[in-house]
Amino acid sequence: MPRAKSPSRRPAAPAGAKTKITSPLAKSAKRLPTGFALPATVSHPELLSAGHDDGFRETLYMMVLSLGRLLTCREAFGRELGLTGSQFAVLIGTAYQQKTSGVTIRALADHVMLAPTHVTTEVGRLIRKGLLVKRPNEEDGRSVLVSLSPRGEAALVELTPFLRRVNDLLFQNVSRGSFDLISKFFRTFSLNTDHALEEIRRREAARKSAKP
Repeated sequence: MPRAKSPSRRPAAPAGAKTKITSPLAKSAKRLPTGFALPATVSHPELLSAGHDDGFRETLYMMVLSLGRLLTCREAFGRELGLTGSQFAVLIGTAYQQKTSGVTIRALADHVMLAPTHVTTEVGRLIRKGLLVKRPNEEDGRSVLVSLSPRGEAALVELTPFLRRVNDLLFQNVSRGSFDLISKFFRTFSLNTDHALEEIRRREAARKSAKP
């Protein structure tokens, strides 16, 4: 009976030589197509450089990072007072808008750029915490006027050194001219977000209606 052939063996590697191990994933990666170029994600010529949107996307990443950190700072200010970030925004917004008679919910919501229903909820919570007070609006019986309580005033005065220190760090090396440009940009950008969100809503509505 003929003897079965033993499987062929690779010659042993020289002593001290490193054995290269190629994983199945690495083998498949070699077969992937190369040279893929994603089309530009924006078409405005002012935002492209030699037809590329690299700088545009990098700026978006920085914006998302920076705005996220701004919200983190707001949350930190709130925690100092035992509040959420949005409650802090409503509290300090009241301080700036109340003048001598108080501020309406609508005007306060416009100032802090939060939904009026959300501001109404947060005002109620701040009143229960003793930081805000409200009274009837004699000029418009359909609304109320909100203002800081003595406790709310004291809380913001105590917080101010920490608030100022963080803001000074956030905006160090930013010139008046640069800040004016930032303000102008965000006034335009905030309006543009309305149009962008409307486009997203239309897209999602169309996708839902297309489902069987």
